[in-house]
Amino acid sequence: MTRSTSIKKAAAAVGATPRKGTAKPAENVVDLEMSTGADSHMALRLWLRLLTTTNLVQAELRRRLRAGFDTTLPRFDLMAQLERHPEGLKMTELSRRLMVTGGNVTGLTDQLEKEGLVVRDADPDDRRSTTVRLTREGRALFDRMAAAHEQWVVELFGGLGLDEKSKMHERLGTLKQHLIDNLTS
Repeated sequence: MTRSTSIKKAAAAVGATPRKGTAKPAENVVDLEMSTGADSHMALRLWLRLLTTTNLVQAELRRRLRAGFDTTLPRFDLMAQLERHPEGLKMTELSRRLMVTGGNVTGLTDQLEKEGLVVRDADPDDRRSTTVRLTREGRALFDRMAAAHEQWVVELFGGLGLDEKSKMHERLGTLKQHLIDNLTS
């Protein structure tokens, strides 16, 4: 079985419809590049292109998660963190990893717990602390969502060849390292 056939079968299994051709742009995404002129500094133009591209991809992933799984990107992200840590994560650690407030994590966790997708375990050594982990149902749902999500990302980046993606990844890695080395926290 080819990888393409495998992806299509995985998508069908999770109820996602594989699409042919080029991905369509998400609606209601502002093109931030329009705010610059040809005389704008190249660094600014690059930053706005990265931001606009990220917004387009993120908006489409949000749309597909809502349509295919009736869920949101923050819920998907929380479940992804828990999937990487089968033993669970403390609420404070989830908040740090997701870069959101504790209140946001509590709200998401409350919803997922009501749906039977996560469970909270009290810390026997610290009554103020709880660990959150995926249930068997939560893990099964996340596995289906992750397979579809990967397919969608591959499709959205399908306009670039492997060599182009590799070069872009390398160049963005260089920029990332420059920022890590030169920014103070």
